[in-house]
Amino acid sequence: MSVIAVYPGTFDPITNGHADLIQRAARIFDRVIVAVAANPGKQPTFGLKDRVRLAELVLRDLDNVEVRGFDNLLVHFVRACRAQVILRGLRAVSDFDYEFQLAGMNRRLAADIETVFLTPAEQYAFISSSLVREIVALGGDVSEFVHEQVKAELEARLQ
Repeated sequence: MSVIAVYPGTFDPITNGHADLIQRAARIFDRVIVAVAANPGKQPTFGLKDRVRLAELVLRDLDNVEVRGFDNLLVHFVRACRAQVILRGLRAVSDFDYEFQLAGMNRRLAADIETVFLTPAEQYAFISSSLVREIVALGGDVSEFVHEQVKAELEARLQ
């Protein structure tokens, strides 16, 4: 049986930290589905189609990684993908409380789906999409935090 992991997030935009985590997950799991959440309540900078497109661009060299958008309950999406694992990243202790609550709720909703946490490589531990957006909006350089195409599109939208 192949083990499929779903890595959900808004990915607004996808960062080098996300890409690092996905690359490492791709070595652990048979398939990784990057699930880009529609999440209109967050008022994303990029629409769902653009976030999916940028993630596909960044991850194009990973054969066992697929990017899909979704707009329903995560456990329903995971089941529709026939996945067994929800993959989440933990950057700092401050992430833990929220992620622990999510994992508990997802377990309650779907006891057969496991949540697995990965931590980022040290050089990516401080990167977040919101910080990247803020740096670009204020005229800063995010070259070391995102793919060059992501940087170009962010600058076009936010400057």
